[in-house]
Amino acid sequence: MNITRKSMNRRTLLRGTGAVLALPLMDAMLPSSASAVEAQHAARKRLHVIYAPNGMQMENWTPTATGSNYEITPILKPLEPYRSKFQVISGLDHYQAEALGDGAGDHGRCCGTYLTGVHVKKTEGADLTNGISMDQVVAQQFAELTQIPSLEMGLEPPSLVGSCDTGYSCAYTNTLSWSNATTPLPVTVNPREIFERLFGDGDSLDAKTRLMRLKRQASILDFVADDARRLSGNMGATDKRKLDEYLTSVRDIERRIQKIEQGGNDVALPNYTRPAGIPDNFAEHAQMMVDLMVLAAQADLTRVNTLMLAREVSGRSYPEIGVPDAHHPMSHHGNDPEKLAKLTKINTLHMEQVAYYLKRMSETKDGTGTLLDNTLLLAGASLADPNKHSHRDLPTIVAGGMTSGGRHHRAAAGTPMTNLMLSMMDQLGVKTEKLGDSTGRLQGYMA
Repeated sequence: MNITRKSMNRRTLLRGTGAVLALPLMDAMLPSSASAVEAQHAARKRLHVIYAPNGMQMENWTPTATGSNYEITPILKPLEPYRSKFQVISGLDHYQAEALGDGAGDHGRCCGTYLTGVHVKKTEGADLTNGISMDQVVAQQFAELTQIPSLEMGLEPPSLVGSCDTGYSCAYTNTLSWSNATTPLPVTVNPREIFERLFGDGDSLDAKTRLMRLKRQASILDFVADDARRLSGNMGATDKRKLDEYLTSVRDIERRIQKIEQGGNDVALPNYTRPAGIPDNFAEHAQMMVDLMVLAAQADLTRVNTLMLAREVSGRSYPEIGVPDAHHPMSHHGNDPEKLAKLTKINTLHMEQVAYYLKRMSETKDGTGTLLDNTLLLAGASLADPNKHSHRDLPTIVAGGMTSGGRHHRAAAGTPMTNLMLSMMDQLGVKTEKLGDSTGRLQGYMA
């Protein structure tokens, strides 16, 4: 039996004297029949990734038992209230992040390989070589559904020049996302910049004002792009690539305008105060970024989101939890009990941010369910024991309404991480036969 009701206009605004306040996406704004509501809700699938740098204290991460009766470990303790929403997956490897004759540079390789499964080229120059990342495979298929194909976010400013690991460009450690083999996508660390990309930079959040602003921006970009094309005949290969990346951003602006004009972005904006900048406190910064991920999902502005809790080789200290030491040097613990305890504290703090994500996503309505119901989250690190620079048996969790939560699954020895990614993409409706070094789908993942 289908229950019908009158729908509220999704452009509905609350109006007061000198003020206009947009509403978030509400049940009343969805299609009038219950079956249509459910269909629209089910079709809005999302991929989110949260990445922790510098490996894990694996003894305090990995449950000893498999199945649903495993005992929660110290690092995973913050996630315990959401046990039914996630599963721990052990035994996954990133073989392509190993040296394979290239010598030192495990951090540069592991970060570059995390979502691609490709052995990156060892270079400090502009001749970067990797592969397309999982999130961008999904983003390319979902691109026409939302105003913004994907959001790349981070909590630590990128290093802009030179190498960040032995012989490896900082481009490999600054981001997880690669739109193709030679184009890394930069992360944004300032919450205000992300908010303005999502909702505009003016005082008004109404759709008409944002459309006018985008059109004005596009007209300027189009003028510059015409001039750039005229000059491209005299450019070298590197500059031509930079030009192409620039023109791609122009086309993105144009596509966003078209999306709004076609009515594809008529979701009312949620009531949220623009961030003033980057908070000094790590947890506050992380949770503000998670809040923005939730807002973007609520408004259906993007369905693909990555968040780096810090850059690989991060030297950040965490005095607020009693760890004044720089993270990366301290992660080479040499089995020192004091260093192992401090590494556990950092790893636990990072998982607290994943727990906050699960809380916000599971309590935020989306149609007849919650945002988490139709979202897949991949969270973990691309190193296991950082002291050994181990790329085997990586710390990994998958969360969301489309996964078998509440259990610890151990993959067969030698299973590539990319096999899990193929299985996740299957659930998202993104059919890809191969990603990086994948050998098939992850067996037992949804059992």
